[in-house]
Amino acid sequence: MHEPDYGVAGQTAIVTGASQGIGEAIAKTLAASGANVAICSRSMDRVGPVADEINDAEDAGDALAVECNVRERDQVQNLVDETVDEFGDIDILVNNAGGEFVAPFEDISANGWQTIVDLNLNSTVHCTQLAGEVMREGDGGTIINLSSVNGQHAAPGESHYGASKAAIIRLTETLAVEWADDGIRVNCVAPGLIQTPGVAETLGIDSEDMPPREKTDRRIGHGDEIADVVQFLSSPAASFMNGETVTVKGVPRPGNSMSQDLGLE
Repeated sequence: MHEPDYGVAGQTAIVTGASQGIGEAIAKTLAASGANVAICSRSMDRVGPVADEINDAEDAGDALAVECNVRERDQVQNLVDETVDEFGDIDILVNNAGGEFVAPFEDISANGWQTIVDLNLNSTVHCTQLAGEVMREGDGGTIINLSSVNGQHAAPGESHYGASKAAIIRLTETLAVEWADDGIRVNCVAPGLIQTPGVAETLGIDSEDMPPREKTDRRIGHGDEIADVVQFLSSPAASFMNGETVTVKGVPRPGNSMSQDLGLE
């Protein structure tokens, strides 16, 4: 009988924005399954401890921490070069780095718009082009882009964020076709509301004040639940998936309004 292969042992993955939240969960999940991971954020003080924790774990892959502002193409090139120098290749790229702030469209400055587009979309372009070059010259690989449910439907107050995340979905679909002959699969994950420090900051509340699961009409997800989907897409079990966006948002529950619980209305 057929047994699905979710293994990534011996693979090398780059995970951007891995100092906390979803990125940290993805890096730790891949490493726990035997992958070597190169992880980055803008602060070595923040990403270094994550790498140390992975390297201290038994039966896990190795971790390399690199300080990298993914909006800067030369820094991304350095991330790619250090990864290849340390591990020899790149098999998996997870474009997780991103950010947002909430504001009406008419109040978003040109600089504010450009900042979010650079952080969410252009960083994905930099990482994908530069890491993809290594994959295309080698044996191929898998790329997983992080979009958002707010890139799939209207999100008032997040026009800049939604536009950048919607573009990532279309970029994913296009690259899946263009790079298929290079042995590269490109897929996307669109998370719903996930309990992370970044979400708490955007909502203007403390992480410990995030509402309990049973008191919201849509359960808040956890980073590990997104990481599990990313590992699946990285593995041979997803070999026939290409150009897809997997929405991971749970299901509605009757009862209280999440926006009321979060103090947004």
